[in-house]
Amino acid sequence: MTRELKAGRVAPKSGQVKTAVVFLHGYGADGADLLGLADPLAPHLPDTVFLAPDAPEPCTGNPFGRQWFPIPWLDGSSEAAAAEGLARSAEDLNAFLDQLLADEGLTPDRLALVGFSQGTMMSLEVAPRRPDPVACVVAFSGRLLRPEALAAEAISKPPVLLLHGDADPVVPFADMGLAGDALVAAGFDTFAHVMKGTGHGIAPDGLGAALGFLRKYLPE
Repeated sequence: MTRELKAGRVAPKSGQVKTAVVFLHGYGADGADLLGLADPLAPHLPDTVFLAPDAPEPCTGNPFGRQWFPIPWLDGSSEAAAAEGLARSAEDLNAFLDQLLADEGLTPDRLALVGFSQGTMMSLEVAPRRPDPVACVVAFSGRLLRPEALAAEAISKPPVLLLHGDADPVVPFADMGLAGDALVAAGFDTFAHVMKGTGHGIAPDGLGAALGFLRKYLPE
């Protein structure tokens, strides 16, 4: 049984929903942490509804936040618990996305995923395994989990934009290259943007690159 994900929502500026962007937050945060990105994006995407679900589990390492799955090197959990949490949250997220598309009357090609950190890990885990491709994936400051399984398990190949700060002390900058190599090898159209001098966060130039990518791949 999947768990229902509670989500914040920002309605489209035009009042008419033609596309959707789903923000997926990082470890120890919640949906509200990213929903504020709708403010600078919405004027340029007037027909887009923005949603930001809370991850399904209370965060082991931060009692005030949420997590998609435990992280062994941060919270002392086991690798088995992390793998089980990832698989279960992937089911939860897929159910959320399916319900969103049904509620808003949209097809998958009108949906974009924007992840940060652990939310990027979820985006890159879920999007390739959905039966119909989403419009695109914007992946900030994360990594591709299970790269060895991607080529065999990918049934959808939406375009992916990887963005990472080259001064990230949390998720190593090198993980962007590792993800890019695996995505390209598996046949994904993959793009990258380096946020120079940026730590574990989203810099203005990165947000601008993300906006350009969303405007390119979300149908008008």
